[in-house]
Amino acid sequence: MKIDIISDAVCPWCFVGKRRLESALVQRPDIQAEITWHPFQLNPDMPREGRDRQEYLREKFGTDGSYPERIRSAIGEAGRSVGLEFHFDRMSRIPNTLDCHRVIHWAGLAGRQDAVVTSLFRRYFLDGEDLSNGETLVAAATEGGLDAADIRARLASEEDREMVASADEYVRRMGVSGVPTFIFERKYAMSGAQEPAAFLQVFDRITADARGGAAAVGA
Repeated sequence: MKIDIISDAVCPWCFVGKRRLESALVQRPDIQAEITWHPFQLNPDMPREGRDRQEYLREKFGTDGSYPERIRSAIGEAGRSVGLEFHFDRMSRIPNTLDCHRVIHWAGLAGRQDAVVTSLFRRYFLDGEDLSNGETLVAAATEGGLDAADIRARLASEEDREMVASADEYVRRMGVSGVPTFIFERKYAMSGAQEPAAFLQVFDRITADARGGAAAVGA
């Protein structure tokens, strides 16, 4: 089953959604999922070096530099439901994620996207690492099975910057306005970090469609 995921590395709901999708796939062991990650920047106008997190949140929410309690509580509860303990207190900067998406793209060419995406999520949300830092991205890529020297050299260049930015623009023109967005078999779309049951419903619908098509061909 082909599953396209439109996501950003600084979206906590994308991390939760990834875990819930994985939970659903465990319940359908017969499904062979082919997952591809696609770029979406929640903050496309963020300076390349990122910004101080507290300053950014004060401007966005008018608070003391942290998420409003209702948002923090909802994210925290959702994270714990899938075994994640978000540590927003460890984060000092909001990054520009274009380079994250470049690394994810290169990981896709090597068949290592999922591992690299997981490393980026963990480093940002659990460890509080700065994803604007090139060495953090190199470490995530290396953990995911890529060559450190190769990724470091690519990040130092402008390679694929325009391509990633164009891919981001493309999904917005498709109508995607938030993440995560999951697209199944290029036919069914689901927005948000839905519970595993919602994914299972889509899996079963696709399976039923396939069986119906096979029956029609046989007839």
